[in-house]
Amino acid sequence: MSKNIIFTSIIAATLLITIFSNITSFAKPFEYQTEIISISNTMGIEKSTLQMNIPKDNQLPWGFVEGTIQNHVSDYPVIIQIFDNDNSISGNNYGAVHFAQIPVNNDGSYEYKFRVLDSNENQTEVIFDGSYTVKIFIVYLQSNLDVI
Repeated sequence: MSKNIIFTSIIAATLLITIFSNITSFAKPFEYQTEIISISNTMGIEKSTLQMNIPKDNQLPWGFVEGTIQNHVSDYPVIIQIFDNDNSISGNNYGAVHFAQIPVNNDGSYEYKFRVLDSNENQTEVIFDGSYTVKIFIVYLQSNLDVI
């Protein structure tokens, strides 16, 4: 059970730190990379890449991504891409697994839950286990940001 709490806390902490939010975590976050891409004089995209590891003995049915965006642009969703590091596609470093577009609330917050385990008629199906690369794309207003 404690490994599941650590896993959930690591993902939440990493994602929130990535977008300049504060969170209390039970574990240290994975290393991540953030790239700022200017798309106009007023808007930019923040692309964050981090690693997610789901233990084989995980018992929690849900994983989640949440955060708050400062200066978000209305009507632009957060895009989340999850790639399986163990099952890569030829010509790509990652295997496609899961993609989502998440609406951003008026206060800049967002939340996305995804199934890690599925239970049906006393049988549990593992949807996610192992090593994954998570990419998060956020569109926001550029004000005092340094473009890389």
